Order: sequence, then structure tokens, then C-alpha cells
Amino acid sequence: QVQLVESGGGLVQPGGSLRLSCAASRSRFPFAFMHWYRQAPGKEREFVAGITSDASTTYVDSVKGRFTISRDNAMNTMYLQMNNLKPEDTAVYYCYAAPGGLWGQGTQVTVSS
Repeated sequence: QVQLVESGGGLVQPGGSLRLSCAASRSRFPFAFMHWYRQAPGKEREFVAGITSDASTTYVDSVKGRFTISRDNAMNTMYLQMNNLKPEDTAVYYCYAAPGGLWGQGTQVTVSS
């Protein structure tokens, strides 16, 4: 069974950077769509960024110019480079892949001084 495993979260000061990874295990083919979502305490899960198999990307307005999504189809891995992090970026970050509607377990990102 294919699983998505995120890594790279942690505690960082405002203005700092983190790089999240999402690896798809036991998947022979790249997913057509891979997305990052996040959920802050007391809030609904929101879309952050998405990338297709041919590397077309889309971002929510609040992260444009700060976050960069990328993927390595050969490794079936997706990344989210997050720069100039702000306290409002604090959330659990989840990766999602389609088709199949798979979710990862989430990784905590905390931005605080």
C-alpha cells in the first residue's frame, strides 16, 4: 500500500527557513497532482501549494514569493521550501497526492521567537 511520509518540520524563528519533504513509498509511478495543505489550531485545513507531474505550480496568496514547491518524479518526492517564515505559518503541514486521495500524517511547523 502506498504511503506518504512527511519530514522536515520543526521550530524556527520568524524570518527563518525550513524545507519540508513528502516521500511516496511503494509507488511505482509519479502522482498527477501533489499538494501541501496546513491546519493551524482551531482553523480548517487550507491549501498551501500544488504541483502537477509536469511541474506546473500554484500557491495560496499568503505564501507567494516565500514558499516554493517542487518535486522529483524519479524519487516520487515532493518538497516545500519555506523562506521568511512568519508566526501565522505555524501549523501542521500535510501532503496530499492524487489520484488516490492519499494524505500523509503531517509534520509540525512552529514559527516563534
